[in-house]
Amino acid sequence: MTDDESDTAPLEGSDAGLVHSRDHFFDLPFSFELGGTIPAFTLRYETYGQLNAERSNAVLVCHALTGNHHVAGRYTADETRPGWWDAFVGPGRPLDTTRFFVIGVSCLGGCQGSTGPSSANPATGHPYGLTFPQLTMRDMVHAQRQLMNALGISRLHAVIGGSMGGMQGLLWAIDYPDAVQNVVALACAARQGVQAIAFNEVGRNVIVNDPAWLGGAYYGKGPGPEAGLAIARMLGHVSYLSCAGMERKFGRARCAQSILADRMAQAGSASPFKPEFEVEAYLRHQGLSFVKRFDANSYLYITKATDRFDLTEGARSLEDVLIPVRARVSVIGFSSDWLYPPAQNREIATALLLAGKEARYIEVETDAGHDAFLLPCKTLFQAIRQAL
Repeated sequence: MTDDESDTAPLEGSDAGLVHSRDHFFDLPFSFELGGTIPAFTLRYETYGQLNAERSNAVLVCHALTGNHHVAGRYTADETRPGWWDAFVGPGRPLDTTRFFVIGVSCLGGCQGSTGPSSANPATGHPYGLTFPQLTMRDMVHAQRQLMNALGISRLHAVIGGSMGGMQGLLWAIDYPDAVQNVVALACAARQGVQAIAFNEVGRNVIVNDPAWLGGAYYGKGPGPEAGLAIARMLGHVSYLSCAGMERKFGRARCAQSILADRMAQAGSASPFKPEFEVEAYLRHQGLSFVKRFDANSYLYITKATDRFDLTEGARSLEDVLIPVRARVSVIGFSSDWLYPPAQNREIATALLLAGKEARYIEVETDAGHDAFLLPCKTLFQAIRQAL
């Protein structure tokens, strides 16, 4: 939510409806930027709307750190939880599926259909684990480009994404300037900030120091490092919120009788430190639910990939790096985002303008923190519509 209730956007138009995912198998080697090759790979994706005859209306949505290909819609009529950006995709919505062919892709290195550390290595039949090559954001974008080629899409109308997805959008504009017309980068930066690196490093440490991690070779040997992964998620989730937003949502409200605490008691936990405040129960719920859908090794690989992201690596100025860009770029920052603060977002737009590119910066006033890019509000809807 935004801190201005009048800015909260109603769900306009129709939703994306019932959808299904697809897998595209690439029976060819993939070489990674930092070295190493895998003999073949799969990317899982979903589409919404129809590709036009000219193949000119495709919009690629790049997800954030723990997102996936399921951008919008539902798999069954009775499913209660739609895709992660459902409010933005559908007829009459900012990504209007009567106009655009919207594509969501699970990133390379992930664990939700696309090839990653938990996938079987064809050479051994066993999960890659830590033998999976080290990953960069450029690897993810290169794999996406191969999928677009396979779908017969040589030029995207737009690439849009928040956080890690926004970084990928910038790389599309730099590495494939003739393949994208518009980029919408939300809540991101030209390089991973030191505070974000610090949060990720703590999260990685609690995973690798969980005895059940087993040096990354935990597959088929029990539940894996669930405790470490849950704590990493709790820590990360705090960085996605803001102090004002947490105060508004939770304050110092106490749990009357936390269901989560009851579950811990049933599991035989003798700890006196059960959730007492609602914010504690909320974070523990986030951690426990996360381990059901995400792989710990993928978390390690993807957080490292975001930490490595730096458009200016090699001491070039940001303006010099952006010289190849031909796309029109819209950068959207959020006032209470302390993971990727507004100044980091403004820097991108300013450098683009100094490099003579078509760019603009929009800032959304909100108390929702970094996660604001996931939440519908009128200002954000309007900014995305204008950008597309």
